[in-house]
Amino acid sequence: MSHVGVPRGTVRKRRTLALLTTGVLTIPVLAGCSSGDEEAPRGVAQDIAPTARQAVADGSTVNWAIDALPATFNAFQADADSATTRVTEALLPTLFPMDKAGQPRLNPDYLESAKVIEREPKQVVLYKLNQQAVWSDGREIGAPDFVAQWRALRGKDSAFWTARNSGYERIEKIERGADDLQVRVTFSKPYGDWRSLFSPLYPKEITGSPETFNDGARTTLKNTAGPFVLRGVSKADGTVTLARNPRWWGDKAKLDTLVFRAVAPKDRTKALTDGTVDVADVDPSTADRITLARRDRGGNGQPLTHGPGADVSPAAALYSYAVAHGSDEKAAEAEQAARAKNRKAVLAYAAEQKALRDFAVRKSLEPAYTQLALNGESGPLADDRVRRAVARALDREELARTVLGPLGLPAKPLGSHLALAGQPGYADGSGALGEQNEKEARALLADAGWTRGGALQQPKDTKAGSEAEKKGGKEGEDGADADTGEEKKTTGGAEKEENAEKKDAEKTDKDAEKADKDAEKADKDAEKDEGKADKASRDEEDSAASRDEGLYIVGEDDKPAAHAPAATGTSAVPALAPARHAAFQSAALLRQAAAVLGEDGAVAAQDKQPGGAAGAYAPAGTPAPAPAAAKGQLGKDGKALTLRFVLPSGPGSQSLRTVGDKIAAMLEKIGIGTEITKVPDESYFKDHIASGVYDLALYSWPASAYPATDGRPIYAKPEPATDGSLLVEQNYTRVGTDHIDQLFDRAAGELDEKAARDLMKQADARIWAAAGSIPLYQRPQLVAVDKKLANVGAFGFAAPRYQDIGFKNRQAAGSSADRKK
Repeated sequence: MSHVGVPRGTVRKRRTLALLTTGVLTIPVLAGCSSGDEEAPRGVAQDIAPTARQAVADGSTVNWAIDALPATFNAFQADADSATTRVTEALLPTLFPMDKAGQPRLNPDYLESAKVIEREPKQVVLYKLNQQAVWSDGREIGAPDFVAQWRALRGKDSAFWTARNSGYERIEKIERGADDLQVRVTFSKPYGDWRSLFSPLYPKEITGSPETFNDGARTTLKNTAGPFVLRGVSKADGTVTLARNPRWWGDKAKLDTLVFRAVAPKDRTKALTDGTVDVADVDPSTADRITLARRDRGGNGQPLTHGPGADVSPAAALYSYAVAHGSDEKAAEAEQAARAKNRKAVLAYAAEQKALRDFAVRKSLEPAYTQLALNGESGPLADDRVRRAVARALDREELARTVLGPLGLPAKPLGSHLALAGQPGYADGSGALGEQNEKEARALLADAGWTRGGALQQPKDTKAGSEAEKKGGKEGEDGADADTGEEKKTTGGAEKEENAEKKDAEKTDKDAEKADKDAEKADKDAEKDEGKADKASRDEEDSAASRDEGLYIVGEDDKPAAHAPAATGTSAVPALAPARHAAFQSAALLRQAAAVLGEDGAVAAQDKQPGGAAGAYAPAGTPAPAPAAAKGQLGKDGKALTLRFVLPSGPGSQSLRTVGDKIAAMLEKIGIGTEITKVPDESYFKDHIASGVYDLALYSWPASAYPATDGRPIYAKPEPATDGSLLVEQNYTRVGTDHIDQLFDRAAGELDEKAARDLMKQADARIWAAAGSIPLYQRPQLVAVDKKLANVGAFGFAAPRYQDIGFKNRQAAGSSADRKK
């Protein structure tokens, strides 16, 4: 799948320092923390059609779809992306790639051994290099390459434009060992994630100077040390072409060439059907089409039961034929054109389905997870009680089922921020926050001061109209000073009058409250008579409308009103009314007026008619339906509890939008409104997430074998900059605590792996309790692959072995260049 919803530059590893700020949370009993003795749940196996190398043919070419050409070939720069990772994995040394279980494993192609040989007085790691390992120019891989990369990434020379240096700053020195094949690394302070260093390893020709590091490795890599070498980059064709490395000392690459081709996610289906690509991450809709294509293989020429025109009923088809051959020439001409267009679409779809039969969908779970991010910098979510209420309103199991269930993948919600199911350090820490419980969520909101009717109340310690007038602008500026002087003069003498007004207001509120209760009882009785099914349907429609529409313009629709106003002699005035509150506020004010004035006639009748107050929204004169959301919406100090929910709008983000809609419905049940804003994928992170212009957002983080290093910048406590802003790199939620930082620091310096994992479990529990990030599910990984290809597909945690990829059964002619579509 495309990496929409994954922060740019984090698809492979996270190596930047992020310093962000909020208050320290007081954590109650962390009863949900799992003990270290619990067995980690098993992950989903990779799906790559594993085949022995002797059964894979030598030669041929594979075209592999990527989202875009790499912005840079330097994996340590800020704009490195998933394409950077994909290409460099085939070209450069990775000393400890992840295995199927998400653990780092020594790569024997580059290392004979690597281990900690001293702990006191300082940690020393000794690398013994594979004596055959050489760069593509023939030079041995050795200590000079390690030294040059350390100096470039340790953070002491600002001339090197690097996005991450975690771990390298802990190195004190690097020196040659007993011979040229040994590299001795001494640390100034302990570093448990030392295996994360020097991957990928660049030659000293690139890392030796700022010029070659900053610019030289952006567009080309002249010296490499992998099973392939870089043959060329074509911006015109959108391709990066790799060729078999003649100096490669390991298992010979099965393919002659490997082409990475830039194909946008929306164009993947076409690229597969016309033979442009052999391997492509796809979305669920394309995966479904491939499954249907293989199912329809034995259709014996029968029409497809899906695609364009498949949903046309016999009656509709007969009607279309009659119109196309009828006496009305104009209608017949239009219908014939529509029928011709439909036939063309049907034929094109059938041809595509035939081509898709040559592909299989290989699926697993991607080493990344989707989270709900809650921006705690300001607004309602700055209160940890509101964040926890949001979290406890979510049915995470339902959200996981929504995305993973239809794909046949395990639909279990993720229980950790710092490990995925199947990794050794995984434990479900969500108990630190608590299970889904709407009652408890409402109690948290009430404790934070958010109540029903709170949106109608005046802010505390504010006289009616005073602040509103100040914010809304001054009326009659010429008389402003005189009015102010008069108020100053009468302030002392008006105290008694003010107390009397307060008593009258209190009486009015009590009367209005009683009238509200009476009206609610009448409404409930009426709803019972109408039937539960009709009520549920109406509530659902009103709820969806309130979320989707946001604002209504009154009187701009000339459609006839659904109901005539009960009170005659009044006219509806066009106005801009918030859909969630217009009917509720109008009806409440009417009931309050009726209670004070003792009017039961026209006002009461209008109040009780279906939909609430007449003329609340368009069309003019139509009684406004009272949305379910408005009935239960919470507020405080005259403001409704409404959160800005930002989602990407691109075609590859449909699952995120579906999940977003479900989350909005769940929050609505506890009285939280949402304003969903859909923005272009390209501006999603830069203009909204990274800038903090959101309350709620959905995006993903990749898995890591080194959570103490890679997790810290994401969950570190924010720190203010000198200008008062927050220093934000990857903690886009702006939520963190001192305790969490301390646990990360202790784990990073812990050389005992079990002790480090225990510290990470404690940190995870506290991240849950802070409720800035709510993990939802591990992302699905769907890969369309030419069914004759072996050792490629949905890799899960493991890094690909590019040298093993090829066509089975000597099917070299099955490459895309020879396949006829």
